[in-house]
Amino acid sequence: MGLKKRPLLNFRTVRKIVNLDDHIALACAGLKADARALINKVRIECQSHQLTVEDPVTVEYITRYIAGLQQKYTQSGGVRPFGLSTLIIGFDPYTGAPALYQTDPFGTFSAWKANVTGRNSNSLREFLEKNYKETAGQETVKLAIRALLEVSNSRRCIFNLVS
Repeated sequence: MGLKKRPLLNFRTVRKIVNLDDHIALACAGLKADARALINKVRIECQSHQLTVEDPVTVEYITRYIAGLQQKYTQSGGVRPFGLSTLIIGFDPYTGAPALYQTDPFGTFSAWKANVTGRNSNSLREFLEKNYKETAGQETVKLAIRALLEVSNSRRCIFNLVS
């Protein structure tokens, strides 16, 4: 049953995009319970890294950590893999450069300039691949809006653009 068909559900409690740290956010598609467990572990790692190293985590570091957790659960006996894919987006705390990574349930990750996850993500990704240009600011926002308007049923996807 879709979320729109649940009149008693408070939609403000359903979170698919969360902050991991002051400069990093995570968007996920998949099982909500798995997402909640993963997010709690990752937030603790962000805080532990800050206390131990006295520097904020980089987007690549936390992506490697998430992918490592997902891969560990794939290989371990007695547990099932995390049933979600993630998009991790943020800014490098040292250079200020934006970064976007995707992880899958099996623990692989990759860097992207623009990406989509969730239901109907293939059609949105195809649109982005055809229309993506190196842009910044308002042009990036316009491309995101065009992608949402062009592709039918795109409301079920979560996507991010990095410029």
